[in-house]
Amino acid sequence: MALRINEDCSACDACADVCPNQAISAATRCYLIDPRRCTECVGAEDEPQCRLVCPVICIDDHPDFRESRDQLLAKHRALQA
Repeated sequence: MALRINEDCSACDACADVCPNQAISAATRCYLIDPRRCTECVGAEDEPQCRLVCPVICIDDHPDFRESRDQLLAKHRALQA
């Protein structure tokens, strides 16, 4: 499942640099996570790094992108190729 940043984002810039798939980018008011690039850090880290550094805890599961761990790992490998 991909993650998404909700409206509580303070645009602090903490999350973008820690994303191993470069799935996070700045938007007009806050940051956005590209669900096609987000693997919840599967294949790179033990847990989503953006959630670890987010000071306002505004990163949720994206309900429209439900993927198994195997699917996330395959996506990660494809992005690294």
